[in-house]
Amino acid sequence: MRQTNLAAVARRTSSGPDPEPLLDWYDRHRRVLPWRAKAGERSDPYCVWLSEIMLQQTRVETVLRYYARFLQRFPNVHKLAKASLNDVLRAWAGLGYYARARNLHACARAIVKEHGGRFPKTEEGLRALPGIGSYTAAAIAAIAFGKKATPVDGNIERVVARLFKVETWLPGAKPELQQFAGLLVPEHRAGDFAQAMMDLGSMICTPKNPSCLLCPWSAECAAYQTANPEIYPRRTPKAEGKLRRGAAFVVLRADGAILLRERPERGLLGSMTEVPTTEWSTDFDEKSALKSAPLKSKWRQLPGFVRHVFTHFPLELRIYVTESAKNTRAPLGGRFVKIENLESEALPSLMRKVIAQAIEAFG
Repeated sequence: MRQTNLAAVARRTSSGPDPEPLLDWYDRHRRVLPWRAKAGERSDPYCVWLSEIMLQQTRVETVLRYYARFLQRFPNVHKLAKASLNDVLRAWAGLGYYARARNLHACARAIVKEHGGRFPKTEEGLRALPGIGSYTAAAIAAIAFGKKATPVDGNIERVVARLFKVETWLPGAKPELQQFAGLLVPEHRAGDFAQAMMDLGSMICTPKNPSCLLCPWSAECAAYQTANPEIYPRRTPKAEGKLRRGAAFVVLRADGAILLRERPERGLLGSMTEVPTTEWSTDFDEKSALKSAPLKSKWRQLPGFVRHVFTHFPLELRIYVTESAKNTRAPLGGRFVKIENLESEALPSLMRKVIAQAIEAFG
């Protein structure tokens, strides 16, 4: 694949297109988001940080459903740091990518313990905190503290790739896109500029059918001149992971309680709550599934399965259900929880799917 000549393009474009048209567009069309400060107001670093962590690999529409509720429960970094990890996971349940919640909690504690509850103002200081990488550090530094930083998320990658017609294929193009993005950042209003780039990618420079005629930079966009901007950024297709399979066991006690347990702290869905399951593997043997059942009982296999797609692999779980007496005691590591109390449990969406299907089968 042909590499874009960064130096040549940089000479041709000087420091890139004038940022003022984009900032003018942003002043008129900026998205109204609950974590975003109003025009002329300073952004709260806690709100910026929380939103950026939630938005990692998650759509804005989904985050909107969780953000206000999470902020009400943990209104500042001190409250979040004092909370238990289990409380944080419960508030996060359903949002996915649960390592983010664990890192969020660890980061809050580090900010309180090491920085007196104040966020570091530099990218370097922010990157030293748990769960904050280069992009998040740059976003907080720019948006919350007005630093001339260069956050590059998926939306901004797309804008930059089209603006400079970057021929290098992703993910290899990331360093190149980062350098190009750095050419664009103005000396003033760095935070507004970062958010303007995000909004431009979300609202105008969309993956398909971009609204180029509405773009404040269309005259300077090299991909627009080709009349086929959708082919940028060039992206190597991801190989789908192999299907993994397993079984889930739902025990309904006579008093309306379901058997739950916590997953190991490390690994996929770490510290989250689940119904007992087998290992999830590519060579799962259904015939031996009941050997992993948490109780000796009369198990019934439900028709079909629950399918869930994780970042690196799809999963199919067979569901086995059984009913037990009111005095049934939970096995080691497990506990019974009343159905009406499940909402307060840190159940990932996968487990909520399993439980919903099982409860329907119990009638």
